Amino acid sequence: MLVAVAALAALSPGAAAVPSAASVVTRVVDGDTIALSGGTTVRLVQIDAPEAGTGECYSRAAARELRRLLPVGASVGLQADARLGRVDRYGRLLRYVWVGRLNVNVALVRRGAASVWFYGGVRGRHAGQLLYAAGLARRERRGLWGACETAWNPYDAVRANHKGSARPAAPGRLAVRGRCDPAYPTVCIPSPPPDLDCRDVPYRRFKVIAPDPHLFDGEGDGLGCEGSRR
Repeated sequence: MLVAVAALAALSPGAAAVPSAASVVTRVVDGDTIALSGGTTVRLVQIDAPEAGTGECYSRAAARELRRLLPVGASVGLQADARLGRVDRYGRLLRYVWVGRLNVNVALVRRGAASVWFYGGVRGRHAGQLLYAAGLARRERRGLWGACETAWNPYDAVRANHKGSARPAAPGRLAVRGRCDPAYPTVCIPSPPPDLDCRDVPYRRFKVIAPDPHLFDGEGDGLGCEGSRR
């Protein structure tokens, strides 16, 4: 009976997944990964938090936020997404994690403890909720959006630099996945949606070719974001 109910929950976008006996939190690994009883590790899908153990801005705070939502001993429900992979290359389950009717993936983004990451450019079943939650967090400067220099790019892993030490994101990662817009040939910026502005990208004075879908070249001189952080 439990299996049947869990299957129904997985098919309904608005329903919470049902916890099973093996879905008890034993450890929060970092801001987007948890360990469960039975040895299962779960990577919360469609989001990304600053990497633990790297000194990246907000990495420890992100893990603390996940521990608040998922303390050791908490029972959780796991929801797969037919649009996405089920297991990553490290053997971790790729899932939305639920506590009751709370989607923890969305909650982390709403609190600014994680950003959205549509890995490979694929938007899952909760993409709309995630983008809305990210918009709220960014406008209100919650979490990593206020504490760090963070570029908004839902098609790549989050990069949260300590303020005053921001470094340009390494070009080419998105190019491998075909997500760089040809209007910006010297850097790697994805095509809309979403619409980006200069404060959302780490690049300055980069080449712009019409039609400039993000309107980075306000002066029409072929250079984008000339010292601007609008």
